Amino acid sequence: MPPFGFLCCNKPRGMTSRDVVNVVQRRLPRKTKVGHAGTLDPLAEGVLVLGVGPAVRLVPYVQQQPKHYQATFRIGSSSVSGDLEGEISEFPDLPIPTRDQLEGATRNLTGEIEQIPPAHSAIWVDGERAYRRIRAGEEFEMPSRRVQIDTLEITRYEFPEVDLNIVCGSGTYIRTLGIDLAINAGSTAVMSFLSRLGVGPFQLKNSVSIDVLREDDLEPHFLPVSLAVQHLPCVKVTDEDATRLGHGLCLDEMKPSTATKNNTATKNADQEITEVVAMTQRGQVRAIVRLKRGQWCPYRVFPIRETE
Repeated sequence: MPPFGFLCCNKPRGMTSRDVVNVVQRRLPRKTKVGHAGTLDPLAEGVLVLGVGPAVRLVPYVQQQPKHYQATFRIGSSSVSGDLEGEISEFPDLPIPTRDQLEGATRNLTGEIEQIPPAHSAIWVDGERAYRRIRAGEEFEMPSRRVQIDTLEITRYEFPEVDLNIVCGSGTYIRTLGIDLAINAGSTAVMSFLSRLGVGPFQLKNSVSIDVLREDDLEPHFLPVSLAVQHLPCVKVTDEDATRLGHGLCLDEMKPSTATKNNTATKNADQEITEVVAMTQRGQVRAIVRLKRGQWCPYRVFPIRETE
């Protein structure tokens, strides 16, 4: 069977996410697809989840899961990029925030908040990457977005440095979050350190280093694809129905009410379920199915191993 699974990588500082993808791709059979879930800037380190082979089609589901970060910001400094890669400006005349002021600011930035991404980012603005428009000297307004901040806590504050522990949803810009925290406390900041500790079940403590990716056999490090969709409702289907899904056929009936799901599967227990993970009797992900005109139709179909 072709390579199929996820790799939980520990990206070192100085490498781009694409660099890590290239390392893995060179170790795999030609034309094997590899894709990453959530870009980490070169300045950042930590968990970078790679989908290999058909698992690439599950990368968007990995990105739906909560992300855990540890970050350090330098209060009273600023840069155009929001981190140390830009030219640093110091503002010694700004007031020094107290810890109580910063703690108060965290409460204003928790929950669903409005965030304006940094202009030096890869977000698309009118059909072009924002950072490319900045480099071309254009002036434009960055669109705001709603993001979810589950946890924002100060773990250390020794002016000018503040360490943050952050759990957030997809699309959150950590640089912007730390800067907004400082602004709420009457100052400004730049990000000097960022580590991603986890994405859903993919944790730094279980990650593999770049040296392992370069030198070891990769197969033993593949993680099951079910981890990517553990936040979705799932239901086991019969062998016959698994075969039908593999042929692209819809199922007239499934019983999503018997699905196992964790508490992040839906915010409302009464919300109608329209997307379900169809599992084989041996617990392998067979398909993502969606409710369509009263039938459960395959949206993404995946190969299954004949032997465990």
